[in-house]
Parts: sequence; C-alpha cells; structure tokens
Amino acid sequence: MNVSPKVIIRAALLLAAAAALAVAAVQLRDKRQTAELTVENIEEQINALDPVTRAAVIARLSSDEVKKVRSQHR
Repeated sequence: MNVSPKVIIRAALLLAAAAALAVAAVQLRDKRQTAELTVENIEEQINALDPVTRAAVIARLSSDEVKKVRSQHR
C-alpha cells in the first residue's frame, strides 16, 4: 500500500490543528476559572463591607461603568 505525500501532509495538518484546538480549550478553561475566582473574591470583599460603605462602593462602580459606556458611544 502506497500512501501519497499529499495524504500524509493533510493528516499531519489535521493532527496539528486538533492539537492546537485542544491547547486553546485548556487555556480558555483556565482563564475562565481565574475569572470566576476573581469575581468570587471581589464579591466576598464587597460583602464584608458595612452596609453604608458597600452602597458607596457599588454606586461608585456603577457610575464609573456608566461613564465608560457613554464615552464609548460618542
């Protein structure tokens, strides 16, 4: 049985593409886990604040985000 070089190259490219996708999937999963842990940490810190300070922090964060959105739409 004689396999043409073209078939071997295609198989190698498919294998390389599959490996690259697997690596990308692992990296994406790691980044998602990091983001989830960061959000959890921030929520814990905000929840640990007294009610008045917590309200002030949330108001400030909300205000900052509104400013960002408005500046992007100009």
